[in-house]
Amino acid sequence: MYAATGDRKYITYLDEEWAKTSDRLYDAKEHLYARDVTYVTRTEANGKKMFWSRGEGWVMGGFVRTLQYLPKDDPAREKYIGQFKEMAARLAELQGSDGLWRAGLLDPADYDQPELSGSSLITYGLAAGINQGWLDKKIYLPVVEKAWAGLVHHVYADGRLGCIQQTGPEPAPFRASASYTYGVGAYLLAGSEIRQMSGQPAKTKSLKP
Repeated sequence: MYAATGDRKYITYLDEEWAKTSDRLYDAKEHLYARDVTYVTRTEANGKKMFWSRGEGWVMGGFVRTLQYLPKDDPAREKYIGQFKEMAARLAELQGSDGLWRAGLLDPADYDQPELSGSSLITYGLAAGINQGWLDKKIYLPVVEKAWAGLVHHVYADGRLGCIQQTGPEPAPFRASASYTYGVGAYLLAGSEIRQMSGQPAKTKSLKP
């Protein structure tokens, strides 16, 4: 709305509401967001806090879209970038050996397969962070390469993208064959950012969507 009208009241509202949300939901130790206030104390089977990969993907994507429209002189801009970088570092640590993320980030052993809507959104955020210069390419390009290789592995012979958790409020079991349009959209967002990457080594053919 700010981009369409030039009225800074929309930016003021954005900054105020994001600050309230961050204060209530952002875990300063884990550098991840709780889904909502009712999940701040929720835990996984292993006793660790519940952080949903799709939810973290929403936040990463939200940072990217917000920063695209946020004025360069906005006083909250550096705070957004700082929190984005904190989350990126934590999510990179939580990446699975297959390049993807489980539905429940802190209890991957309780989920027998990766979840692709969250993995795609996280990959989108990381790739955009590289493209925009917010993230160090040397550190995060290998993370994105590994994630993209994992994502394309779940494009099945009939063209479907699988391993997408159904709608719901939290991490949950799902079938490997599960495919939903919102997961496909997230996958395309990731691919669009990867495609924009410049100066890629010739050997990284797996990065081509």
